Amino acid sequence: MKKILIIEDNPDVRENLAEILTLSKYEVLAAENGKVGVELAVGHHPDLILCDVMMPELDGFGVLHILSKNPDTASIPFIFLTAKTEKSDIRKGMNLGADDYISKPFDDVELLEAIETRLRKSEKIQREFSRDASGVQAFIDEARGYSNLLDISHEQGVRILKAKESLYHEGSYPRAVYLVEKGRIKVFKASEDGRELIVQVAVKGDFIGYMEMLNETTYTTSAMALDDAEVYYIAREDFLRLLHQNRDVAARLIRMLASNLAEQEQNLIRIAYNSVRKRVADALLDLSDKYTQEGRQEPISMMRQDLAQIIGTAKETLIRTLSDFREEGLIRIEDNAIHIQNRDKLRNLPN
Repeated sequence: MKKILIIEDNPDVRENLAEILTLSKYEVLAAENGKVGVELAVGHHPDLILCDVMMPELDGFGVLHILSKNPDTASIPFIFLTAKTEKSDIRKGMNLGADDYISKPFDDVELLEAIETRLRKSEKIQREFSRDASGVQAFIDEARGYSNLLDISHEQGVRILKAKESLYHEGSYPRAVYLVEKGRIKVFKASEDGRELIVQVAVKGDFIGYMEMLNETTYTTSAMALDDAEVYYIAREDFLRLLHQNRDVAARLIRMLASNLAEQEQNLIRIAYNSVRKRVADALLDLSDKYTQEGRQEPISMMRQDLAQIIGTAKETLIRTLSDFREEGLIRIEDNAIHIQNRDKLRNLPN
């Protein structure tokens, strides 16, 4: 049973709405003002919100603004109910991210049709998409079903990179967002003395190059293929349309990007606070996951300089630590490739 939150200060209107929705087999939550409405939305996560515009304490615009800033409520379909029909009010609501706008007094059938339409669209765009080229393309095709996203172009495709070929350079202006489809891409930052710090090794399913586009800045990192690779790209203009022109689409896109942020933050935290031994151990465990092909564990084949840059240490220090790990039986090194021998001990190394 779908759950709908009504935020309406007029008790007669609120009770009438609750009765109509209950008879239509919806579970109903009701709030008498905007502040209570925000609390119920955060606590119960309804499937859709009906909200009056003019209310004491906190008006409908304020409610939508607060909920749109919360990742847990940003994607909930939001319909304004108001007696005001001025175009400026409608435009203000839509600019804030409202999904629909119904004027009071409203027809019961019109209201229910609007609710059913919004719920269908929300379910459609919320379904899971695989983190690969075909999944993202399916997501974009779904997004084109929204009237304000009909102008999304077909400027998406796959770019093939050879090992050591650059994808983009620090200081250049972002023209696309990239999803790794095959191979491994190192994302790194160069210091003034020419040293590199690898902040991410992106593999299949990882997005790169989007933070600078969101911040409207030039690239703060560079990206280069560690081996032969393929990346799926979305043109800048299309990415920004997906992000800014529809709340449902934007929320789904943000969730697709979120895991990359967590990985990069964790890597930087390790560099800042962990010992060299702990950093090397954690990096080897992370890379071993990235070097898994179709469920089969592959050895870690990476230049020692690149591995040192991931860990944030000197190449000589890395080599000494790897030698220690080999003597302790934690790893095996054959033909310069690293094989993990004891994952549990690596994972539980004291810091």
